[in-house]
Amino acid sequence: MTFTHEINEDTLVIRLSGDLIGENNGPEIMEIAASVLKRGIDKCIINIETVRYINSSGIGVLITLLTKFRNQGGDIVLVNPSEHVEKLLIIIKLRNIFNITLTEEEAIQKLKK
Repeated sequence: MTFTHEINEDTLVIRLSGDLIGENNGPEIMEIAASVLKRGIDKCIINIETVRYINSSGIGVLITLLTKFRNQGGDIVLVNPSEHVEKLLIIIKLRNIFNITLTEEEAIQKLKK
């Protein structure tokens, strides 16, 4: 898996690509999240549009991020999960836990509410 991140309108935007299996990049993503939360940024968009596969460790990364941001009064929005990832979120009953949008623009609007 590869990822990029940036701050856009006081929101952390993480773009993931490949297979989200958590072990390799999970700790680095957590460090980035902790850093921005310390700066008072409590909103995060995770674009998973090009994530092909996700395992339990990858789900753990997403849940941990969600918990960290919500504990600070913020939130996370997942952007455009593939059909495979969407089905997995439904099966493990996380579809209703995460906010999900089709585009990053929609995610920014959702986080402004």
